[in-house]
Amino acid sequence: MRVLISGASGLLGSAIVRTLETRGAVTTRLVRGSASGNNPILWEPGKPLTLPSTFDAVIHLAGESVVGRWTAAKKARIRDSRVQGTRTLAEAVARMETKPQVLVAASAIGYYGDRGDEVLNEESPSGTGFLADVCREWEAASEPAERAGVRVVHIRTGVVLSKQGGALGKMLLPFRLGLGGRLGSGRQWLSWIHVDDIVGAVLCVLNTDTLRGAVNLVSPNPVTNAEFTSALGTALARPAILPVPAFALRLALGEMADEALLASQSVLPARLLETGYQFSFRELEPALADILRKKR
Repeated sequence: MRVLISGASGLLGSAIVRTLETRGAVTTRLVRGSASGNNPILWEPGKPLTLPSTFDAVIHLAGESVVGRWTAAKKARIRDSRVQGTRTLAEAVARMETKPQVLVAASAIGYYGDRGDEVLNEESPSGTGFLADVCREWEAASEPAERAGVRVVHIRTGVVLSKQGGALGKMLLPFRLGLGGRLGSGRQWLSWIHVDDIVGAVLCVLNTDTLRGAVNLVSPNPVTNAEFTSALGTALARPAILPVPAFALRLALGEMADEALLASQSVLPARLLETGYQFSFRELEPALADILRKKR
């Protein structure tokens, strides 16, 4: 298989590339600016892109990090990097003489907004808020490829558990110092997934011709924030008794606190389970134990 991938140097991209290459796939990186090695293709989101007709699949993961205070400029970068980048790539795919079989485009469970205790799946409607708005536009930007007959899958990822970065990577140091605890009330639902299952799920998506549209990439067993922080404290043999009040999070991070840290999303991977995909880590405790056992 010949795969073009954007965001290949990120947490998810690097894990996916490693696995694809160990399985014999030939990967080409789509990169911004200057780059060397492995003949990358250079691009600039928002500017026309021409692609060679040599790829069986395209995986699009690039986008501005949502971490940080959401100033007007930051929100514009979050939106534009996703929407413009996806539209640019989808239009390029649509123009290819020989088109790839599938475009796997990143999205997020932020699509559902803050939903309390409601159990959500791919059929659930979109929610409200900045992230939900961005996710709707992000997914709609793939339409040119879909109109051209390419199978398009939007992978709505939850909180990815990995030692290499993401939410867990940032939490390890304070928890190891005994400074961890729940965020706000701790009652908000957190839908998580082990990085190995992200890779496995993406491979499943690539190889399952019947999958189209949204696919939730989360464990079948979401937990509350309080359950997550307790489990992490136990896994590290450290107390997790120092809660961070909601007002402090809002003071430090503004709008991001409500939408990314205090929002509640109990999401199930219904479409992935329908394919027969077998999760390596369905439960949180074994997932944390595996990650903390690894050297990297």
